[in-house]
Amino acid sequence: MKIFTSAQIHELDRYTIEHEPIKSIDLMERAAKAITRAIMEEWSTHTPIVVFAGPGNNGGDALAVARLLINEGYKVSTYLFNITNHLSEDCIKNRQRLLESKHSKEFNEVTTKFDPPELTADTLVIDGLFGSGLDKPLAGGFASLVKYINQSPAKVVSIDVPSGLMAEDNTYNVRANIIHATLTLTLHERKLSFLLADSQPFIGRLKVLDIRLSQEFMQKTDAQYYILEENDIRSRLLHRHDFANKGDMGNALIIAGSYGMSGAAILTTRACLRSGVGKVTVHTPKKNYDIMQISVPEAVLQMDHEETAFTEAVDTDDFDALAIGPGLGQQEQTTIAMITQIRRAQCPIVADADALNILASHRAWMQQLPKGIILTPHAKELDRLTGSPANADYERLHRTRELAKSIQAYIILKGHNSALCLPNGNVVFNSTGNSGMATAGSGDVLTGIITALLARGYNQQNACMVGMYLHGLAGDLAIKDLGKESLTAGDLVNYLPKAFKLLDD
Repeated sequence: MKIFTSAQIHELDRYTIEHEPIKSIDLMERAAKAITRAIMEEWSTHTPIVVFAGPGNNGGDALAVARLLINEGYKVSTYLFNITNHLSEDCIKNRQRLLESKHSKEFNEVTTKFDPPELTADTLVIDGLFGSGLDKPLAGGFASLVKYINQSPAKVVSIDVPSGLMAEDNTYNVRANIIHATLTLTLHERKLSFLLADSQPFIGRLKVLDIRLSQEFMQKTDAQYYILEENDIRSRLLHRHDFANKGDMGNALIIAGSYGMSGAAILTTRACLRSGVGKVTVHTPKKNYDIMQISVPEAVLQMDHEETAFTEAVDTDDFDALAIGPGLGQQEQTTIAMITQIRRAQCPIVADADALNILASHRAWMQQLPKGIILTPHAKELDRLTGSPANADYERLHRTRELAKSIQAYIILKGHNSALCLPNGNVVFNSTGNSGMATAGSGDVLTGIITALLARGYNQQNACMVGMYLHGLAGDLAIKDLGKESLTAGDLVNYLPKAFKLLDD
């Protein structure tokens, strides 16, 4: 699914109005009815409601919702903020409709002085101050109103976007001046900022409401951001034929583990074996021999000549994919061997964990990476790769996009909605996964999955998309049985078969 920017959403609204055709006020009424239905599903007519409407179309939505709720028997107090004596055309129309409603009694238009109503724990606030078109932080009276709402015990429903939150870039926003919604009822699709971790405190629960905007516009309009859906993955799956043998299923090489960090190598290897590859060879230090042999007897072991660390690059001619980095360590000999290995490899590469830390310590080497390499950093690893901590998640995402374009790499910025940044600058967000996966070794499992898919014959983009979706899906299946608090990386490996089967059915 495409994720449009706020500017594109504005164009989508306009295109729908022109080509459906439908009047803008009627499209607003359609949206208001969807919002009203969602509110009525959760709150009864016994709930006192206070509506705060801004001067633009978000305020027009709020006024329409106030009228519809009043007609359904709710007790609603409405405050329209018109401090500059300039309302949008549709906001004016909905003000008139509300005033003409025979049941409307408590309507207040604020032009200069505002006496705020009491907001109790029983109150439901409907936030319709500002929507997705906001392009600067709130200040003055509106900032004070937001703080007043946030300090109250009332529950808050935000229309489209919590007021004060921008649809894309909140790097330099004033976070104290953003509504903390209990529920956000967003129109048509999730906004980009909703997929970023530092926006989550403001959104609360999220519901996406379909208001039937133009499918034609959505199909023909390019987007830079996408979010994976199950059908996207099903269409990319490669299915083994009945006469397949292990030679047809790919041969993966994993270079992982140092003495005391064999667990990373084990998890990566087990995940790789569970992801459909025909054969896995693990290159690891000699002291890991016994535990590797016992833990993953299906793997072929290739021992480094050193006892405790990876120190020698190996030939990759017989392999279809290479993973390097989990538990590798950052000794000087390992550092040299790692970059030598990447330069020599003749197959697709996944670089993770200590491979990324080594690159961060030798950033000049970034320009020597082969095109098409897959990097899988978490937020702090990405900051180290780019040289400094990001001020916000949007800035970090932007840096990741620029890095992917610069070195022509596929970079998965790991998180709740992991973001795959493509060499062409586009970004694909994952839609599976949960906070139970925030545990040591989870990234090693992802590396193993992607490496197996590469060896199986998936191209880099499809291996990343299918891999991160399966990784999250295994986590989602695991927490149904185990809960979030008790999830381990090993559980992700154990639930991979169920994830594959669910998609294959």
